[in-house]
Amino acid sequence: MASQLLAKKPLTTIMAEAADTGEHSLKRSLGPINLITLGIGAIIGTGIFTLTGVAAAEFAGPAVVLSFIVAGIGCVFAGLCYAEFATMIPIAGSAYTYGYATLGEIIAWIIGWALVLEYAFGAATVAVGWSGYVSSILAFFGVKLPFNATPAVSFSLFGLAINAKVDIFALAAIIIVTAVLVIGVRETANLNSTAVIIKVSVVLIFIGIAANFAFANWSHMLANWHPFIPQNLGSFGQYGWSGIMRGATVVFFAYIGFDAVSTAAQESKNPQKDMPFGILGSLIICTILYILVSGLLTGVKNYSTLMSPAPVADGAAAIGVRWGIVVIDIGAIAGLASVMLVMLLGQSRVLYTMAHDGLLPKWVGKIHPRFRTPYLTSIAVGVLVAFLAAFFNLVFLGQLVSLGTLLAFTIVCLGVWIMRVKQPDVPRPFRTPFVPLVPILGIIVCLALMITGTTDAKIVFVIWLIVGLFIYFGYSRRHSTVQLEIARASSGSARRPAP
Repeated sequence: MASQLLAKKPLTTIMAEAADTGEHSLKRSLGPINLITLGIGAIIGTGIFTLTGVAAAEFAGPAVVLSFIVAGIGCVFAGLCYAEFATMIPIAGSAYTYGYATLGEIIAWIIGWALVLEYAFGAATVAVGWSGYVSSILAFFGVKLPFNATPAVSFSLFGLAINAKVDIFALAAIIIVTAVLVIGVRETANLNSTAVIIKVSVVLIFIGIAANFAFANWSHMLANWHPFIPQNLGSFGQYGWSGIMRGATVVFFAYIGFDAVSTAAQESKNPQKDMPFGILGSLIICTILYILVSGLLTGVKNYSTLMSPAPVADGAAAIGVRWGIVVIDIGAIAGLASVMLVMLLGQSRVLYTMAHDGLLPKWVGKIHPRFRTPYLTSIAVGVLVAFLAAFFNLVFLGQLVSLGTLLAFTIVCLGVWIMRVKQPDVPRPFRTPFVPLVPILGIIVCLALMITGTTDAKIVFVIWLIVGLFIYFGYSRRHSTVQLEIARASSGSARRPAP
């Protein structure tokens, strides 16, 4: 029983699936620039536009710069492990497939189910934030809509009367993103690249105007940067060095999303060469931007005043650049749109791979004959996410998204270590350096951050995993291609006469 639950998917089978280029497979159309923009598209969003101010005001002060460096280093550990797996096993399943090849089916299912939470609920949360920025910029220009963007509705769900507000902008955002995903991955990548150009340009504009202000008002900047590490107030996390670490825990979630690059491995033209470039390149670029923005922002405004939903826009206002507020709002809208796009792309690709392994119904993995995308999955996920984004406040679910992501990072780091021990001769176009040190450090960082989550979030996350296990034992285990192959082999051995 236990051996069957831990049955691994043979690496030869995975590689054969990755090499399939038929009409029922995903289309290989992404180059290195597409992959790096996918990574940047997933990473730069609410993190740089919101979390910078929270971490500085509540925990680290101007030393939030160090918090970003610590969090970035932690992500690099996981990113290096992702890069090795993505080149060795270039398939759409990401951490789910890596777990299947190294730790067994039940672990693969758990991580796949966690990724469902990460991408679906993450996209819904971002859609609500996107709606807020759209409403903000319309209000800035005095635009009055002929309809209520959040009308109140009442309905019954499983006998329960529910009163909620429909977020029309969030609903529309998910519908548009889903349509783009169905049409094709190249169109998705092109739209994402456009959004990335806009939001990176906006970030660079802020860096430019803030740097110009800094050179003209250096004494003002130095005054706000002093003390660089505020004195601890007597409890863990309230400034001081512990505040830097607590700030790192907060801003770590600004990096969530680079793992979505690995879900596009099966659609990469040359995954062995391009996947490390996309994963690590996007991480490095975003870390540099985060450091520059946080450093300049805490110089322009005192860190104690940065507890705001839009601290970067407030920074532009403090400089006296009123037009900068509009530009930053536009950048946030573009940034959050690309995050939704990449998250839903990753979601559909993970489900597609799980369906091909028999763990989900066959229709989940069905490919459109013209667009060569998993269109039914994209539509189903889009409907679910649109419902969540339209009707529910998902602030609390942000912590659940983080727990799912950290679990994926942990399993990927562990998987690289195990594969190096058990299958050292497998070709590895990219090799994670300093194994097992790098995987161990990645595991330690991820587990430490999971422990810092709130008790309520951890309880709900465990309930989510238990629901997934019911699905696994009720459907997936009986339809798993690996389990069916084991059963056929056992049946053949039983019928074979003894010599």
